[in-house]
Amino acid sequence: MVDYKKAYNKYHKQPKYKKDRAARNKARRKALRDGRVKKGGAFDVHHIDANPRNNSPKNITITHRSSNRGQLKYRNRRKNA
Repeated sequence: MVDYKKAYNKYHKQPKYKKDRAARNKARRKALRDGRVKKGGAFDVHHIDANPRNNSPKNITITHRSSNRGQLKYRNRRKNA
């Protein structure tokens, strides 16, 4: 079983992760306002440098969720290889 309370206290509750989550949400809201993504759509806001707090226009792209959500694993695999 997953201990959600433990996961929240260890990860989601920490100030650094709250700020990261807020920055990701802010980038998503801006893309919604600009019409670049739709609510419930299949596209994610991708941070090119993997820093969620860097919301400069040069660092933001819109990618399909299937390619965006697997990139971190792929990036780590390439570094270790």
